[in-house]
Amino acid sequence: MAAGSSGCSGNLHSKSEADSGFLGLQPTSVDPALRRRRRGPRNRKRGWRRLAQEPLGLEIDQFLEDVRLQERTSGGLVAEAPDEKLFFVDTGSKDRELSKKRTKGQKRSLLLKKPLRVDLVLENTSKVPAPKDILAHQVPNAKKLKRKEKLWEKLARQGELPREVRRAQARLLRPPVAKAKPGPQDTVQRPVYDLWAKDNPLEQPLAGQDTFFLEQTKKKGVRRPPRLLTKPSQAPAMEVTPAGASYNPTFADHQTLLWEAHEVELQRQKEAEKLERQLALPSGEQAATQESTFEELCQGLLEESDGEGEPAVGQDTGPKLAGEQAGEDQAGGALAAPTRLAAVEKKTEQQRRREKAARMLRVQQAAVRAARLRHQELFRLRGIKAQVAQRLAELARRRARRQAQRMAEADRPRRLGRLKYQAPDIDVQLSSELSGSLRTLKPEGNILRDRFKSFQKRNMIEPRERAKFKRKYKVKLVEKRAFREIQ
Repeated sequence: MAAGSSGCSGNLHSKSEADSGFLGLQPTSVDPALRRRRRGPRNRKRGWRRLAQEPLGLEIDQFLEDVRLQERTSGGLVAEAPDEKLFFVDTGSKDRELSKKRTKGQKRSLLLKKPLRVDLVLENTSKVPAPKDILAHQVPNAKKLKRKEKLWEKLARQGELPREVRRAQARLLRPPVAKAKPGPQDTVQRPVYDLWAKDNPLEQPLAGQDTFFLEQTKKKGVRRPPRLLTKPSQAPAMEVTPAGASYNPTFADHQTLLWEAHEVELQRQKEAEKLERQLALPSGEQAATQESTFEELCQGLLEESDGEGEPAVGQDTGPKLAGEQAGEDQAGGALAAPTRLAAVEKKTEQQRRREKAARMLRVQQAAVRAARLRHQELFRLRGIKAQVAQRLAELARRRARRQAQRMAEADRPRRLGRLKYQAPDIDVQLSSELSGSLRTLKPEGNILRDRFKSFQKRNMIEPRERAKFKRKYKVKLVEKRAFREIQ
C-alpha cells in the first residue's frame, strides 16, 4: 500500500511540475516541450473557454485590449505615432498669458467659449473612426450612369450637347419678359358687383341653360332645402347661469338655487324608493324554494293521469257496454247519412227562379230606401251645416292644440336614440363653501361636459353613455418563478 501511495503522489508531483513550465528535479520529470498536448474540439465553446484560460490566451487578450485602448485614446498605436504627435516644445508663453490678470469681460468671453458639461459628456471620446457605410456610397444604376457619362463626354468632344444643356442655353439667350405688376389705378377701375345678385357677371355664361343640366355638371350648386335652415331646437346655445351660482350671490338667490337642487335630489330619491318597492317581495309571501317551484311545475300532471285511467275501468265492465256504444254509433251514422245526401241534392228550376226574384226584390227595396233618405236629407241642410261647422271647429281646435304642444316641446330634447336625455346636476355650493373673492373660489362643473350636454339638449346628438369594457378572454394570474423563490 505504501508503495502504491508513493507512486501515486509521485505522479501528482510530476504533473504539477510539467504544468508549471519548468523542468523538475525528480527522476520522473518530463520536458515541457515533449509534453503531449491536450486534444479536444476547438470549434466548441468548451475549446474556446480552455484556450482563453491558458497563459497564451490571457496574453493575447491583454494585448488586444491594450491595442483597443490605444486606438480609442490616441487614434492608433503609440509605437507607430510620429514624434510631433507625442511630444511638444514648451515655450512658456501660455504660462505668462495665464499669469496676467483678466478682466470680467475676458472671463465672461472665456466662459461662453467653454463648452457645457452636458455637451462634453455626450461627445464621442473615442478616436476610432466609424465604420464606413457601404450603402451610403452606393448609387442606384451606377453602371448605367457611368456609361451615359462616357457617352456624353464622347459626344461633347464631337461638339454635341445633351438636350437639357441645350434648353438651358436657349433660356439664357432668351430671358423671360417681366410682367408689369398692376398698379393702384388698375384696382380702382375694376368693376364692383354683388356676388349673390342674379345679374352678376360670373353667371352670365350660364344664363338660359337648363337648370337640371347645370346641377348635374357641377356648374351650379344644388339648392339648399329650406328644412335645413331651421334649427333642430329653439333652446339657446349658451344658457345664462342662475344668479345664485355667482361667487358672491345674494341670500335670496342662493336659497332659491339651493331649493331647486333640493327638489331634484328629492325627486331622484322618490324614484329610487319606488323602484325598491316594485322589486321587493309582497308582504305575507315567502321566497320561492326548490320544493315549491317543483310543486308548481307539477300542477295538472296528476289530474291528467287520473283521467287517462278511466277508460281502462270502462273496459273492465264487460262487452255489454261496448255493444251498446257500437249500436248508438250505428244509429247516429244512419241519421247523418240522409242529411248529407239532402245537402248535395240539385236545386229545381222553380227554386232558382224564386231565389232570383227574392234577391231582385231586396235590391229594389234598398234603392227605394236610399232615395227616400236622400229626399229627407234635403230638409236637414241646416243640421248638416251645423255638424260640418262643428267638425271644422273641432279640427281647428285640435290643430291649435298640436301647434301649441309642438311649440312647447320645441325647447325640450327629443328622443333620438334608445336612451333618454338626463339633465345635468345643478352646480351649487353650500353656504359654508361660499367665498367672497375669486382667488379662493372653488371651481364647480366642467366646461366640456356642459357643452356635451348642451348638444344633447339641442337635439344635435343623441344621448350617449360610456361604453362598457367587456373582456373577451378570462384573465389568468401567473406567479413568476423568481418571485416565488424570493418568498
